[in-house]
Amino acid sequence: MKTKHELELADVKSVAAAAEAEALKNNWAVTIAIVDDGGHLLWLQRLDGAAAVSSHIAPSKARTAALGRRESKVYEDVINGGRTSFLSAPTIDGLLEGGVPILKDGQCLGAVGVSGVKSTEDAQIARAGIAALGL
Repeated sequence: MKTKHELELADVKSVAAAAEAEALKNNWAVTIAIVDDGGHLLWLQRLDGAAAVSSHIAPSKARTAALGRRESKVYEDVINGGRTSFLSAPTIDGLLEGGVPILKDGQCLGAVGVSGVKSTEDAQIARAGIAALGL
């Protein structure tokens, strides 16, 4: 059997704090979502001024990144490249940049999804959060 790493609450709080700090540093009003490796929501934080819809989009981006074990941007690129049939993929609905998996030793521990600003900035916030883990 393999040993499986998993996110603990302290890890989730560290990721959330670092992501929030990155957003606030840039004056970006966003929602930050953190999920486990199965896409189950562990954390949802909507910063002041973030659009209500971002609280639906951020968890979707995170879930997509966790289940796919890759950044959600990969799927956006596939669709933008002309493979629109991918829009019908089951249980994957966060097909926009801004979902980033949390990987350790090739294993997915979960993901961070951010929504509220440009998609590249959403991903920047997610990566800043994940960097707090020092993986």
